[in-house]
Amino acid sequence: MTETQPQHRPIRSFVRREGRMTPAQLRALEVLLPRFGFPTNQGMVDLDALFGRRTERFLEIGFGAGQALLETATAHPERDYLGIEVHRPGVGALLLRADKAQLNNLRVACGDAVQIIATALPDHSMNGIALLFPDPWHKKKHHKRRIVRPDFVALIARKLMPGGRFHLATDWQDYAEHMMAVMSASAEFVNCAGPGRYAERGERVLTKYEQRGQRLGHSIWDLLFERAVAPSKNL
Repeated sequence: MTETQPQHRPIRSFVRREGRMTPAQLRALEVLLPRFGFPTNQGMVDLDALFGRRTERFLEIGFGAGQALLETATAHPERDYLGIEVHRPGVGALLLRADKAQLNNLRVACGDAVQIIATALPDHSMNGIALLFPDPWHKKKHHKRRIVRPDFVALIARKLMPGGRFHLATDWQDYAEHMMAVMSASAEFVNCAGPGRYAERGERVLTKYEQRGQRLGHSIWDLLFERAVAPSKNL
């Protein structure tokens, strides 16, 4: 008799903390997601077909309520943008804003970003990827839940074009140091600011979360890394 091997659940970097959704947000998910969304369970997405053109493309992981992503996509109609967020109220809020702005260069998905990136986004398809203010999981016993881990960094490298950039930001110094250590240890990335150095915010739009933090006197750490070598094939 063969023993059944235990099934190990993947460690999630998020916990769904959905507050109450407004009727408008619920309707946006029903009506607008088919228009502004992209498929996440049908294999790799044909991005040229999705947007109807070929141009520079950028992804934001965990866009919150989506205000910064909306502003960026509005300011750069010549580029295409994708956003992934696990919390439905934030997705609904962004869909309403995108519909009001009549954006044609923005597509979103609701779900686990790591899974969606791995199974739906083609390799070498992104010019830039942003991970802004992810959950820092500040308690030591929860550090294993942090999304920035070597396997995640290798996945990001695989999805970026050569020369593509990965922009990270946090307002937790301990997490900033963790990010710097993990990113600096990757042979697939080069620190644009120089070894061990943090970057300027650059053209990155201030997020609502960041603006609130600044009013409270929080410091911000930005990291900007460029994909310099062929991505790993070991994932």
